[in-house]
Amino acid sequence: MPTATGHTTAIRASRVIGTDVKDTQGEVIGKVEDLILDKTDNAIMFAVVGFGGFLGMGEKFHPLPWSSLDFDPELDAYVVPFSKDQLKAAPADTIKELTKDDGTFMRDRSYDYYKAEPYWH
Repeated sequence: MPTATGHTTAIRASRVIGTDVKDTQGEVIGKVEDLILDKTDNAIMFAVVGFGGFLGMGEKFHPLPWSSLDFDPELDAYVVPFSKDQLKAAPADTIKELTKDDGTFMRDRSYDYYKAEPYWH
């Protein structure tokens, strides 16, 4: 069954992890490093997107609401409607810290920051 943008509703995590994330100008701003799952609600809590760094040093990991990533097959990447400045100021930490205390703190913080509709309400 397709989504509102014509995408299928089912996707394998292995197809998502490692995919580039671009801004609306088509510039690569990072890649999907992981997906954090909410076992209780059977939903994706957020995508972990890595920005910056070199050879794993200095990279920041941002929790982005799954609903904010829109796959563009022509770009072979997820496109997000956020500016570089918004992303630089966004919540970020290590992957371990993003998932601390079941990840709900960072989930709530990122959904609030990006003004995304919470899936858990």
